[in-house]
Amino acid sequence: MSDAWLVGRAHELNAVAQHSNGPNQLSTIREADRLLAEAQQRGDPRVIAQITRHCAAMRLTTPGLSDSADPLLDELLAHTRRHGLDVLEADARALRGRQSALAGNPDNALSELAQALATLDDELIPDTMLGRRSWERLLATALIDIGLVLTQLGVYEMANEVMARAHHRIRESGGPHDIAVHMINRCRMLLGWGLRLERADKDDEASERFATASAIALAVEGPWRESLFPRVASKPAADQMPVLGAAHALARPSPEHIGRLELLSSPERATYPREKIMVALALARCLTRADRGHDAVEVLARTRETIVREATEPSLRISLLREYAHLTELSSLDAKQALQDYVAELEDKLWGTRQTRSSTLETRLAHSKLARAHGAIARQALQDPLTGLPNRRALDGRLEALLEQPDSQPLSVALVDLDGFKEVNDQGSHAEGDDVLRVIASTLQDTLRADDLVARYGGDEFVVLLPGVTLTAAETALGRAVGAVSGLAASHTRGVTLSIGVVSMRPQESGSQVLARADAAMYRSKRQGGNQVSACSAETDTSVPARPQAWIPPEEI
Repeated sequence: MSDAWLVGRAHELNAVAQHSNGPNQLSTIREADRLLAEAQQRGDPRVIAQITRHCAAMRLTTPGLSDSADPLLDELLAHTRRHGLDVLEADARALRGRQSALAGNPDNALSELAQALATLDDELIPDTMLGRRSWERLLATALIDIGLVLTQLGVYEMANEVMARAHHRIRESGGPHDIAVHMINRCRMLLGWGLRLERADKDDEASERFATASAIALAVEGPWRESLFPRVASKPAADQMPVLGAAHALARPSPEHIGRLELLSSPERATYPREKIMVALALARCLTRADRGHDAVEVLARTRETIVREATEPSLRISLLREYAHLTELSSLDAKQALQDYVAELEDKLWGTRQTRSSTLETRLAHSKLARAHGAIARQALQDPLTGLPNRRALDGRLEALLEQPDSQPLSVALVDLDGFKEVNDQGSHAEGDDVLRVIASTLQDTLRADDLVARYGGDEFVVLLPGVTLTAAETALGRAVGAVSGLAASHTRGVTLSIGVVSMRPQESGSQVLARADAAMYRSKRQGGNQVSACSAETDTSVPARPQAWIPPEEI
C-alpha cells in the first residue's frame, strides 16, 4: 500500500462515515485508526497529518464520540506546528473550533478561527512535497472547515467570504468529491443565512439566499454522481441529501416536494440536527401550501421533541420554534401579539450578538496576525532555515534553561553525525544533500518525544537534548532513531545513516564540556562502523578516545 493509497482510503472512509448509521460509523473509524497506525510506523509527517485529520473529523461527526477527538486534535496541532505544515495547522484550529462550538463554547471557537484565518492569511507557499494540486485541496478543506464553524456561529457574511476563497481553490484542483462537498456545504450555509434573515424581517434577501441555494443544489448533481458518498446511482442527489431537497423546497414551497421531504426526514437520512430542522421547516411550508396546516404543526412539534436536548445549531433551533409558533393556534389575539413582541425583542438581541461575534472575530484575527508576524521574526532568529529545526542559538538558550530547572535532571545530551553525507554532496548535488538533511531532521523529530529538543548544530551535525531521561533510556530512544533512518527508502536518504554519541550531564558541567564528551562518544560510534549509538556514563567516558585534534564546533549554517 502506497502512502497515497493510505491518504485516499482515509479520505474515502471520512466521506462514508459522515453519511452512515452508528455501527458503520464505528467500523470506518476503526479502519481509519489502523491506517493512522500504519502511517505513524512509516513516519512521513504529511501522511500522518492528513490521516490524523480524517480520524479526528470522523469522531466530530459521530454522535457520542466528539469528545474523543480532543487528543487527536491536540496531537494534530502539535505535529503540524513541529513540521511547519501551515495549512494543516489551520485546519486543526478549525476542527478545534468546531469542537468548541459543539460543546456550546462560542468564545473558544472564535479564538481558534481567528488563529486559523491568520495562518491562512499569510503569503503561503505551496508545499512541494505534497504537489500543487494536493496542497490546493488541503487549503480548500481548511477554508471549508472554517466556513462551517462560522455558519454554525451565525457569522454568515464572513462564512460566505471564506467559502468563496474555498471555491477558487476547489475549482482549480478539486476532484468530483471535493467539489460536491463544497457545494453542499455552501448550500447549507445559504439556507441558514436565509432563515436568519427571515427572522429579521428581511424576506427579500432571504429569498435570494434560498434561490441561490436551490441553484447550487441543482448544479451539484453532476459531481455528486462521481463522489465518494454512499448513494443510489439511479436517484438524484436531492432525493438522498436532506440539505439539497430542503433547498429546492425553501426556494419554491409547493406540494410537489412533500413526498421527497417525507423520505428525507427519516432518521436514516436526516442524521444531524441541522438536517432535521431544515427538512422540517421546508416540509412544514410545503404542507401549509397544500392546506395541511395540522400536519405541518405535527411535523414541527415532532422535530422539536427530537432536538430538545441538542445544544448545537442554536440559530436553526430558533427558526424552528418561530415557525412552530406561527403555525400554532393561540387562544387569544393578545397572547399572539405578546409572543410576536417577545420574538421581536429576542431577534433584536440575537442580531446584536451576531454583530458582536463578527467584531470579536475581526479583533482577534488582527491580534493573531500581529502575533504570528512577531513570532515569525523571533523564529527566524532561532531557526535553521534549511531544516526548520532550532539553531545553535536556540540550543544554547534551551540548554542553559534546562540547567536551571531541577526537574530536568537527569539530562541526556546526544551529538548526531551523518555517515556517508560527504559522498552525497560529492557524487550528487548540494540540493540532494539538502533533501537528505531535511529527511533526517524530520525523522529525528518524529522518533523522539515532543519534550526532546532536536537542533541543527551545523553542517551535517545535530544535537539532541533529552530532559528527564536517564542515559540508558536515552540510548534506547536514540537507537530507535538510528533504526528509523536506516529503514527509510534509499531514495530519501541516499544511503546515509547515523552515528550518535550520548552522555549524561554532570553536576556543574558547562554546555561546551558536555557537548565535547558527546562528540567523543559519537566519534567512537564512527570508529566502530557507524549506524549505531555509543552511550558513555560518567564513570566510563574518561576512556573514550578523543578526535585526533581538539574538537571545534562546526560553523553555524
